[in-house]
Amino acid sequence: MPMVDMTSRRLSVACAGLLAAATIAACDTRSQFEPSLPPAAGFRVTDGVLKLWTGTPCSGVIRLTLIFDVGTQESAEQVWTAPQPGVTLEHMDLLTTSGGSAPDTGGPLHVQKPLPPDYDWTTARWINFSVDGPKAFGARVDVARVLRESAEHPSGSYLFGERGWMDASDVQRENQKSFLTVCTPDPG
Repeated sequence: MPMVDMTSRRLSVACAGLLAAATIAACDTRSQFEPSLPPAAGFRVTDGVLKLWTGTPCSGVIRLTLIFDVGTQESAEQVWTAPQPGVTLEHMDLLTTSGGSAPDTGGPLHVQKPLPPDYDWTTARWINFSVDGPKAFGARVDVARVLRESAEHPSGSYLFGERGWMDASDVQRENQKSFLTVCTPDPG
């Protein structure tokens, strides 16, 4: 076999290998900042109030944001804030199903930006949740599922996104194994 053919063949094989590696790398859609396990926060509706459970305490929270149907024309957000150095957050009443914020119980976070007066959050598809202050991950939950299934589960159980309904023992057992609570450091 002539030397040119052998060199050409090696070059073709090397190019094919580089092309395959580039294709595989291009298909890796995971962000370098994405956690190794899916993050989640718990939501439920009890007595007409949307309730939040972060699963584990979040210390130093200065802002809590709920965005409904993010990225759509129907998108709306509500924001709560606390002064520096922030507060510890684990459970919080967020909104009523009749509209508006849950009654202010003197908690550490106060509404800075309310939902628009005519906005019905119960018709949204998704809630995107985030906290600022501590190192934390965002979470997302299906609104219809929270509204539909809350009454079927004990008051201590919350819907943790795709992880499903979990109580304190479930969260303790599964946190850092199958998911992360929003303020749990990423073990990976």
